[in-house]
Amino acid sequence: MRRWLPYPAMSGLLLVIWLLLNQTLAPGQFVVGAILGVVLARIFRLLDAPTLRLRNPHRLLLLAARVSLDVVRSNYAVAKLIVRGQSRAVQSGFVSVPLRLTNPYALVVLACIITSTPGTIWVSYEAGRNVLLI
Repeated sequence: MRRWLPYPAMSGLLLVIWLLLNQTLAPGQFVVGAILGVVLARIFRLLDAPTLRLRNPHRLLLLAARVSLDVVRSNYAVAKLIVRGQSRAVQSGFVSVPLRLTNPYALVVLACIITSTPGTIWVSYEAGRNVLLI
């Protein structure tokens, strides 16, 4: 079964997302979603991604809670600046951040955190120097 369906959980999740996006449980959409789930999982296998080992799921939940709280606070602060008309006083610029992260999954999580925060964007990553430009 692993040969034709290498990532069954991902295939199932893709099927559920497809059905939610189409807002229907019609048999035709179910078949299309299942085919997409199988095909995309097989394509993902070709990427040869490193194995993910989640050592402490509790910390992942704490990180998600912290990031959610920080995003809400940042949205509030940015909205307050805009409403009060103080946005001209804000200086924009780029920041180079040296990283110790090398795990591709950790870098993806960091990219999601940075881009979900208002006013920040992941601009560039230099793998050779392990430097992030925000």
